[in-house]
Amino acid sequence: MENTLKIEFDELLEKASAGAFSDDFLEVISNRFPGEVIFSTSFSYEDQVVTHLIKNLNIDIFTLDTGRLFEQTYETWTSSRAFFKKNIKAYYPDPESLQQFVSENGPDSFYQSVEQRKACCNIRKVIPLKKALHGYKVWITGLRSEHSAGRKEMPQLEWDPDHQIIKFHPILHWTTEQVTDYVKANHLPYNHLHKKGFVSIGCEPCTRAIKEGEDFRAGRWWWEDADKKECGLHVHQ
Repeated sequence: MENTLKIEFDELLEKASAGAFSDDFLEVISNRFPGEVIFSTSFSYEDQVVTHLIKNLNIDIFTLDTGRLFEQTYETWTSSRAFFKKNIKAYYPDPESLQQFVSENGPDSFYQSVEQRKACCNIRKVIPLKKALHGYKVWITGLRSEHSAGRKEMPQLEWDPDHQIIKFHPILHWTTEQVTDYVKANHLPYNHLHKKGFVSIGCEPCTRAIKEGEDFRAGRWWWEDADKKECGLHVHQ
């Protein structure tokens, strides 16, 4: 029997032209799937914008605490709770799996190979993500097409077969200027590392500031080839 949620996705897709979703599409989704829509935030500029867009909607919010985030990220987490007055669910790596991995490979083995880095990401991000999405039908993200070459042709509304969930990227086609202008105009709390050249902010040992002219993702896993810079959270068909 065909997945009933996939059928609902197909029906939803028919009602909205790709790349031309109305401003109230988030409300449409939250009303169609009450209590079954969740947004993942890392407290980036983009995620702060989306949090502001959904703050009055029936949409849950979660974040993945890998245990190696920047102190500024935790500060933004705290200020966001106060500003948006929304509960933010926290998900953590399985302690036994993490303990075994670090014991066998050391605390910084992700620098040694792509395989080691992806194994670390899997424990700290991918597995906790599956727990966070369990029981939900729609996953909202703050992804933008400018983030990487692999996201240029990404659809705004898509079916994620790995997690068996509908994904919606409300600001996919926003420019960086639109995002920063929105943050400023609405006085949203933000991670101050953004002002220091940090564009894409993840775990502290895997993130650096980028130089003028460098690619958006240059600051993530900078010791790896550019085509390998994904952690496994977002797999697009």
